[in-house]
Amino acid sequence: MHLDVFQALADPTRRRIVEALRRGELQVGDVVEKAGIHQSGVSRHLRILLESGFVSMRPDGQRRLYALRPEPFRDLESWLSQYRALWDARLDRFGAALEKRQEARRATKKGRETS
Repeated sequence: MHLDVFQALADPTRRRIVEALRRGELQVGDVVEKAGIHQSGVSRHLRILLESGFVSMRPDGQRRLYALRPEPFRDLESWLSQYRALWDARLDRFGAALEKRQEARRATKKGRETS
């Protein structure tokens, strides 16, 4: 099974697991505790995150430690940055329009006060 970045993160349970792993390496039991999900669900979602490249697994004796991998998040950031410029420009225009409107209201209010 191959999921793209958005499919992998679309599931709220997987996002909770990612959030739990944000602070560092965890065992499955720790993820269960922090994410509040049953172990069978955590194991299934960790497998999906592992296959999609978001998570790595490191064996440590009997334990398996899971950690986030930075590469998919960099890819996501790179993709999003293409759209950030578009939205920044729109928000700048919106902010300028609001400022112009507020200035016009202040001028109108000031004109009424001096009359």
